[in-house]
Amino acid sequence: MIRRKPTHFRNSLDLRDKVQVKFLRKRLKLSDEQLASVVRKSGSSISAITKEASTFKEASTLK
Repeated sequence: MIRRKPTHFRNSLDLRDKVQVKFLRKRLKLSDEQLASVVRKSGSSISAITKEASTFKEASTLK
């Protein structure tokens, strides 16, 4: 039986993969709700998520 290898993109987040989500959430020090809002706003690109999370943190510390 020949199985096709799953294709993983290194620069995009797969929201169905719990390990990826947990790792990125802990690395960025965000809650589940915060990560969800950042992904909704910026998309699934990890670099865009990181950039948006940094601006998200700055905005929350200024309040």
